[in-house]
Amino acid sequence: MTTRTAPTATPDEATPAVVPARRNPLSPKKLLLSKWTAVQPRNREKHFVVVRVIEPEPPALRIEQVELEAVHSRRMLQLHWRELTDTRVWRQGWV
Repeated sequence: MTTRTAPTATPDEATPAVVPARRNPLSPKKLLLSKWTAVQPRNREKHFVVVRVIEPEPPALRIEQVELEAVHSRRMLQLHWRELTDTRVWRQGWV
């Protein structure tokens, strides 16, 4: 059995570059009951749940809208599902 020793790293190599983690792409069909956190809460509303994926009239068209419900106030918010991919506005899960 052979054992390997880890190569020694120079100070520049010891600190890895920070690379943002890539998330899996969102699918509008799997958004129902997913949890979201608003980066900048408004009206003390920070945590939301997708309660409805709004189907287009002709079923052949793509899903465009989702309806979110604020956990704290139960207020409904309707938005385009791709807005949830903007990490400056939304974080997936309850953070």
